[in-house]
Amino acid sequence: MERSAGPAAVPTTSARATASPAAGSTADGPTPVAAGRSGGAAFSSSWEDLVTTALLGTDRRPPEVAASGRKAPVVLLDAAAVATVRRRAGLRPARAARRPERAPEDPRPALPTAAARRLTMLLADRSGGSGGGRRGSSPDLMELLPQWLAAANAHGYAAPPQALPALLDAARGRTDLRPAALAFAGPRALWLARLNPDWRFALRSAPGGGAALPDAEDDEAVRRLWQEGLFAERVALLTALRSRTPAFARELLAATWATERAEDRLMFLDSLRAGLSAGDEPFLEGALSDRSRNVRATAAELLSALPDSALAGRMAARAAACVAVDLTENSPVIVVEAPHECDPGMERDGVAAKPPTGRGERSWWLDRLVEAAPLRTWPARLGGRTPGQIVALPVTDGWQGELHAAWCRAAVRQRDAEWSRALLGVPSAPEAGGPGAVSLAERAKLLATLEDGERAEWVAGFIATHGLSEAFQLLGVCAVPWAAPLGRAVVDALNIARDAGSYPWSFSGVMGLAERCLDPAEATRLDGLLAIPDEREDASPGAGGYWAEAFQRLVSTLRLRAALAAELSGTGPSCV
Repeated sequence: MERSAGPAAVPTTSARATASPAAGSTADGPTPVAAGRSGGAAFSSSWEDLVTTALLGTDRRPPEVAASGRKAPVVLLDAAAVATVRRRAGLRPARAARRPERAPEDPRPALPTAAARRLTMLLADRSGGSGGGRRGSSPDLMELLPQWLAAANAHGYAAPPQALPALLDAARGRTDLRPAALAFAGPRALWLARLNPDWRFALRSAPGGGAALPDAEDDEAVRRLWQEGLFAERVALLTALRSRTPAFARELLAATWATERAEDRLMFLDSLRAGLSAGDEPFLEGALSDRSRNVRATAAELLSALPDSALAGRMAARAAACVAVDLTENSPVIVVEAPHECDPGMERDGVAAKPPTGRGERSWWLDRLVEAAPLRTWPARLGGRTPGQIVALPVTDGWQGELHAAWCRAAVRQRDAEWSRALLGVPSAPEAGGPGAVSLAERAKLLATLEDGERAEWVAGFIATHGLSEAFQLLGVCAVPWAAPLGRAVVDALNIARDAGSYPWSFSGVMGLAERCLDPAEATRLDGLLAIPDEREDASPGAGGYWAEAFQRLVSTLRLRAALAAELSGTGPSCV
């Protein structure tokens, strides 16, 4: 018995095609194929049938064969050969596709050789965070990539072309990387993103979806794009113009304001935050009468950030009528009389008549007025006292929390360092809850208004008094690398926690921050912490080994960061 063609006998083009007779051919598929020169029944089948017969085997699905007894596998292969020639001959030539344009040039200088090799290493380590558990003593390269990108951008380097795919893949997986990664990747990344759907996020992240904006001096092109462009292009155009010619940007927006959708008006209005000035006041005053409540609220917020605006003056008058100093007692106290109603004027100026769930109406209205009033209102209103003296005064009838919280938000909005300093109080205060800051989140916002050095000094004092258990959120607003006093305070607190036998995993977040933010110059001072300490009886099992491992990783990471900085500056070794 003849052995049939099994699954391996998939039809392929063979020399049999030259021995087979010509067969009918169309562009849409095969026509019946003759069995061969010796005659016999025709083999009529589609290409899909031929493939199926080859996969199943001619024993299980025999083709029609001639009476001359030609073998079924031979008939199948003859038919496949003829069908292959016919399929190729029947293809209609397609129109030649347009070649993509050349990638744009990147005029920035190339990376130093050592830094380019280091980038390849950083991008190859895609493990990122391990998701918990012990991390070992080796630096986490993926966690150093954001810092490396920031430094490369500060030097003004261009990304190596061969690294762009891996760089885009890394940014695709981590949204926190995207701004720095796309800035470093430059215009060629957008060119690549148009050719690969996986990288479309780069176009969405780029202003105007990656489209080139007209030159600000080309008035006609700018106005045409504003009138005819897509929404993303218009937002990008308005944002770009605000940074260069804010008055022209405002003029464009005013020209089409009445015809814009409410959600678009809100987005356009938000772009005015950049370069906000007194020149924007007339336009924003008009927006206070907008039919959209959200637009009115945003316009009022922007006007309240202009201390000389008419709205700021109206809010100051309303807030001052609610707060005063009572001198009839043995010592001065602040008395509060919250508004009894929200009149139409208050509503127009951005005060919502209905408070959020859980808030009383009067306290909500008071909060809105005090938050929007210029902080310079209060020294004149409250007896010429300084911000520190004002927040130290007691407040009657339980209004202190409401009043101080509103002052906190006003200090953050108006970027007033003196008021922020007063509301923070001294870092060694009980529970560090200064006169006005009642939560870590509020303290972090107030700290952000201070200069870098003062901010670091305050947080260092907080850690020295209260330890690290509540410091994580405060450390996040400090400038990197940490100033020397702050770095020493963090390391000392970690060392104290280790010596106390504390549960080591409780400090993993702070240790991770230290790896990224501690000054690399501190590495030498940490060498004494690398040994495994003697474990106390009440310590967590294995804590000593974990601490030694964590400090080893910290030191290794700091030294690696120093090497990265040297490579980017061109002073590092040529080989790593």
